[in-house]
Amino acid sequence: MVRLSSGIFASVIAASAILTATDSALARTFVYVSAATDGKIDSYSMDEKAGTLTPSSTFDAGKMVMPMTVSPDKKHLYAVVRAQPYRVLTLAIDPATGKLTQEAIAALPDSMPYVSTDPSGRLLFTSSYGGNKIAVLPIGADGRVTDGARQMILTGRNAHSIVSDPSGKYVFATNLGSDVVLQFVLNPATGMLEPNTPAQVATKPGFGPRHIIFSPDGKSVYVLTELTGHVIHYALDSAKGTLSEVESVASVPDDTGLSPGIAPPAPPAFNATAPAAATVDDGKPKVWAADIGITPNGKFLYTTERTTSKIALFHVADGSGNLRYVTNYATEKQPRGIRIDPSGRFLVATGEKSDKIAVYVIDQVNGALTPIDRYPVDAGANWVEIVTLP
Repeated sequence: MVRLSSGIFASVIAASAILTATDSALARTFVYVSAATDGKIDSYSMDEKAGTLTPSSTFDAGKMVMPMTVSPDKKHLYAVVRAQPYRVLTLAIDPATGKLTQEAIAALPDSMPYVSTDPSGRLLFTSSYGGNKIAVLPIGADGRVTDGARQMILTGRNAHSIVSDPSGKYVFATNLGSDVVLQFVLNPATGMLEPNTPAQVATKPGFGPRHIIFSPDGKSVYVLTELTGHVIHYALDSAKGTLSEVESVASVPDDTGLSPGIAPPAPPAFNATAPAAATVDDGKPKVWAADIGITPNGKFLYTTERTTSKIALFHVADGSGNLRYVTNYATEKQPRGIRIDPSGRFLVATGEKSDKIAVYVIDQVNGALTPIDRYPVDAGANWVEIVTLP
């Protein structure tokens, strides 16, 4: 597939300028896609009835712009740049057009592949895969991140994601290389993270926990494992902020022929006299799961797998939150990110090796995905965020 250049993408935007200008007053849902290779954030307006997209603008964020998150008040988009100097951008969202305008920039202590906020919108959480750390930055009352990390915590190997529970009391972070999920309590007086008791829960060896989401009712936590493609379902004790594993359900069918992925080896001890033994690679294609999402009604859960370029569908049992794998769908090549719009009717998927993003309509009865259309995007599309303004 031939990749569209930034110039061609700009031409598409120009060609739709009249339509965008006509519809901008009605466009209340905006889609943002970070394209790491070209260093752009592409913006689209979404038709809330049909789910179709109209390219609207492009923001030049810098090479290796990747993870993003929307502020709870929907006024800002925070975008992390993973090229030096490592930084997070505070981008104001124009409520009429969705256009992004940079308002602030703050230094990050490392290359961060994940970013989120607490429910109050006063703290920004980031994690560093290569640096084995998490960091917390303050968000000003104006929604801007201007200061560096106020807290940095060294973790186990390959910290990958960090999220707050819906109450804002507890925070969880995955360590892909150590096969654990860290558990923290957020001190409301200081805004600092403190280890919970226990401080972590372990997954099965070699699973590689990656991304975390909460069920809409806040009772269940779902962790996607990158190296095996499982979704681990945990029950959340809301009084203690601790996780208890309920089940682990595979998202990658056995007939794909994929082998489990391999985590980066642990660094050798400083006084080691010989390199650590490397994990034996069987040479087969590996599971490489990426992202996870759940519909606002909590009925359907989706994950992506990059080697096969598929989106998996799970049904979520009412009450228990238990999962049942249903099927998978072909999507953009090497799908890195998915997002479900706030109405729960549409899913947007990106592919790092695709020059398009795909939009699907979600069947409200069975969760089945039906393609709506594909739209041009800059190179290296990975992260997607969707915001609907009131």
